[in-house]
Amino acid sequence: MSNASDEPDASDMPALPSLRDFQSALIVKPSSLGDIVHTLPAVRAIRQAHPHLRLRWLANTEWIPLIQGSPLIDEVIPFPRKQFRGLAGLLRFWNWRRGWMMLPREEPEIVLDFQGLLRSAVVSRWRGSQSVIGLSDAREGARHFYSHIVPVNAGAHAVDRYLEMPRAFGIRIESEDVSFDLAGGSQPATADLDWANSVVVHPWSRGEGKSLSDRALEALCEALSPCPVVLVGMHDGAQVPRCPHIHDLSNRTTLPELVWIMRRCRSVISVDSGPMHIAAAVNPRTLGLHTWSDPRKVGPYSATADVWKAGRIAKRGEFTPQECVTEMSVSPEAACKIAAWAKA
Repeated sequence: MSNASDEPDASDMPALPSLRDFQSALIVKPSSLGDIVHTLPAVRAIRQAHPHLRLRWLANTEWIPLIQGSPLIDEVIPFPRKQFRGLAGLLRFWNWRRGWMMLPREEPEIVLDFQGLLRSAVVSRWRGSQSVIGLSDAREGARHFYSHIVPVNAGAHAVDRYLEMPRAFGIRIESEDVSFDLAGGSQPATADLDWANSVVVHPWSRGEGKSLSDRALEALCEALSPCPVVLVGMHDGAQVPRCPHIHDLSNRTTLPELVWIMRRCRSVISVDSGPMHIAAAVNPRTLGLHTWSDPRKVGPYSATADVWKAGRIAKRGEFTPQECVTEMSVSPEAACKIAAWAKA
């Protein structure tokens, strides 16, 4: 029986096949930056439990540096998402389909759609493999394209939702097993700094109301003195503080360079954004700044990471439900407390 929205229900699906019966697995998770990071623990669990599988990952071209060279993946397949925009993009998408269906694979292959959108489900089905697995929180009618559906809690953190995929295949995952195998990155040539003593600050986000104000950023940078401060991230005309201890690398670092910098610095302070999740994945001294978003659902997942929310610093699971729905921007006074955390 179908559910009220006529979407196929997980209980209507046949039992999941065994991963032992497949030669390869295709991971479909084209975007976004943070979500790709969140998928890594699930892929790691599959790799460790079934090393015989050849693992391929379909990712948007701009995010490939996150996983290219990771020990988890045998091959990364580019998905040129930006080329498929507009009416002309629909034609290019259809033409891309021809080559997609002919790419080499080891049969039998299983397709794991972690994205859960109509486009990713269609691409998964176009692959031509009989087994296409998706999650129960998939949207836009994506579940109609799956041969099996894995039940998940739609309100859980993305990492926990994605981990339900390997668990559904009988893979046991303990909390200490969760880690993020990002690619190593590359050293930037624009600055020769004492990275081990530097504090990286990522103060800007495309999300409305998440970026630090110019006043808060200036107060934070002043309070961090004399520690070297490295500003990273993209902005459109923000006022960047000018002080001898501040090294402005904003708008000029590649994704591999960002990974390298965050991995080697003393600590990272980042607003809620994709780079915040990179930082939490590679640096145990990461502080995520949450103005209005719920850190329990979208905060830095690592147990070592901290969160600033509702005026205080704690682990993401230590905030009350009331605090998690509080909207509070980072004031200059709060910036001083945040700087004290970084210098401790």
